Amino acid sequence: MKRYFPPREDWERRAPADAGFDEVRLATAIEYACENEIDWPIDAGKMVGRNDTPPYNEMLGPTKPRGAANGLVIRRGYLIAEWGEPARVDMTFSATKSYVSTLVGLAKDRGMLGSMDELVRERIADGGFDSDHNSTITWRHLLQQTSEWQGKLFDRPDVVDHNRSLVEADGNEMKGVERELQPPGSFWEYNDVRVNRAALCALRIWGEPLPEVLRREVMDPIGASDEWEWHGYRNSWVDVDGEQMQSVSGGAHWGGGLWISALDHGRFGYLILAGGEWDGRRLLSKDWIDEATTPCDANDQYGYMWWLNTGQQLYEAPSSSFAAQGAGGNVVFIDREDDLVVVTRWSGDRVGVVNRIVAALL
Repeated sequence: MKRYFPPREDWERRAPADAGFDEVRLATAIEYACENEIDWPIDAGKMVGRNDTPPYNEMLGPTKPRGAANGLVIRRGYLIAEWGEPARVDMTFSATKSYVSTLVGLAKDRGMLGSMDELVRERIADGGFDSDHNSTITWRHLLQQTSEWQGKLFDRPDVVDHNRSLVEADGNEMKGVERELQPPGSFWEYNDVRVNRAALCALRIWGEPLPEVLRREVMDPIGASDEWEWHGYRNSWVDVDGEQMQSVSGGAHWGGGLWISALDHGRFGYLILAGGEWDGRRLLSKDWIDEATTPCDANDQYGYMWWLNTGQQLYEAPSSSFAAQGAGGNVVFIDREDDLVVVTRWSGDRVGVVNRIVAALL
């Protein structure tokens, strides 16, 4: 049976029962999502750099007030459920990272990059990979967050995210405490300076601003709105072949990042679920998606800037499921086995929301 793809500015809806859901359980899951909004101020900018010590807690990029909890459920391409204001454009924090990864994949598909084991310095000659330590970094290391890249970028040193924990309850007391660097590829650490470095490398490979590439190569072909934006920092302008371009951030650690609606997130997630093809047009290779969702040796819950559900460690869902995830309860959850995409925004329990929606499948 031919797969359904929603046209621009339209999306066919199906009743939950017709899409294989228990209506009562799905309604209960959505009620849970609405009632468990994240305990964040409306001024989401107050959460930017909150775990950093001065002067590294200074905002560098724009922010905007957040909306209320919202999201949607897509099955077999059809909209099954929505809550809140899914058309509202909001900051998406580190869910942006999966878009950075996708643009590297597009470059590889188009022959602009070779193997992900290619040394970054072979194509990026801006001084960032000249040191003995950085010279051994590969594209795989950058995308898997195992690069251990050392340096300063846009007034932020890599040290700012040393010893960073993603568990909010521990307070990140050791965050920013310098540690001995490990050989690239051997140690996993969530580090936004290095993600921003990866985004800058992608900009240099494409030779044009990443938002323009994303719009032309992905978002316009999948029928996304014109409302999304991708921001960098006030000091992230760089010279690319004699032209000044802004290097965008891979999250909103210091502001900026991708601002997008749940509906547009849903289209992007559905493209990935469909193996990179949209209504008969190949946009991204399935080989890349498979490679990007292969577990990293140093962290089996992480691929190429995608969170993986290896061993069902993240969600009560198939082990093959994966997600773009960011602070603020922002998730684009993709379950290929069940032909399911779930988007959550501003959720205080994103795992609980996803688990309840998956459990509502018959």
